[in-house]
Amino acid sequence: MASRAPLPRYPLDNYELDDRYRRESGRVFLTGTQALVRIPLMQRTLDKAQGLNTAGFISGYRGSPLGSYDMELWRAQQHLKENNIDFLPAVNEDLAATAILGTQQVEAEPGKTVDGVFGIWYGKGPGIDRSGDALKHGNAYGSSPHGGVLVVAGDDHGCVSSSMPHQSDVAFM
Repeated sequence: MASRAPLPRYPLDNYELDDRYRRESGRVFLTGTQALVRIPLMQRTLDKAQGLNTAGFISGYRGSPLGSYDMELWRAQQHLKENNIDFLPAVNEDLAATAILGTQQVEAEPGKTVDGVFGIWYGKGPGIDRSGDALKHGNAYGSSPHGGVLVVAGDDHGCVSSSMPHQSDVAFM
């Protein structure tokens, strides 16, 4: 049964599509993929509010079923640059996971210029299998005190766009 409560009124007259990445409060309209792009921007904002000078690093494999993620990251490149977030797609998921692991070792770098690096790693099913070693090492090493890693898996249960059907739940246990 639909609610009879009045909907809140938000002025949309001045809303621009780019606001999905610029707005720091209020309503935004975005897809799930765009939400994945917005997450590091929000993390940077939260870190700045805590007085932290952080950077972001995003890497993964440019393939389905997350194939549009890299395209959306490139479309948002200006916002990422303004917030000290680098996007570097990798040749495969292993190299991406290893690069992300490197970002969590910033506190060991004597000439560091940031307090920490937050990272996003993304990959599809078969790549998750091949990246098990790099992911296990990253998990064992942990994240830096002012860093952290979000791991995003693109499962393809029906083998619509992958070489084989996949469900990553077990690989992440």
